[in-house]
Amino acid sequence: MSSEYARTERTTPSRLPERATYEQNAIHAVLDEALLCHVAYVADGLPRMIPTLHVRQGHDLYLHGSTGSTLMLAAREAAVPACVSVTLVDGIVMAKSWFNHSMNYRSVIVHGEAVLVTDADEKHAAMAALMEQIARGRAEGSRYSNKREFAATAILRVPLAQSSLKQRSGQAKDDEEDLGLPHWSGVIPITTTFGEPIGVDEIELPDYLQNYARGSLD
Repeated sequence: MSSEYARTERTTPSRLPERATYEQNAIHAVLDEALLCHVAYVADGLPRMIPTLHVRQGHDLYLHGSTGSTLMLAAREAAVPACVSVTLVDGIVMAKSWFNHSMNYRSVIVHGEAVLVTDADEKHAAMAALMEQIARGRAEGSRYSNKREFAATAILRVPLAQSSLKQRSGQAKDDEEDLGLPHWSGVIPITTTFGEPIGVDEIELPDYLQNYARGSLD
């Protein structure tokens, strides 16, 4: 069994806590498979949320953004308390009653302070890792950022110390009194598939983009 992240009041769901896990490998797998995260924070007294790219490196999550964005500008002044959400939907659960319909899902929530990465080497490594998060081999398979692009890109680091995974799997849970009703119940699985890459020129498709799929970095 892998190590677990700390269980805290912030990481314990108030509803159905039995669906939560703090196992590091399970949390890492969801973060690594997902292409997009949503970051919630407060700026000027108002709640905000943005979608952005992310990549996990060890026990840290790195977030990509523009140096001119509200979140990145706030992080220049001080660390920003943030909540990062990543969700993968695995199935539509259709029950005999409206109330018992649900989704099969894996959802990671990370609480922590987003810190602006100022060390050039760490920033470059995180940007390279973001390319690898998109596709293994893409960092070497594309041009590095030039000086202007590097300066225009901001990277935030959020520790995974306060993170949890909540998930549901399996069939519909119909109430016993509904079992005899003439309504179909079950699960419609959801899978993510990727189409054939469409190039802009005659350059041959690299090996690392053949049969493209998502999965864990571990």
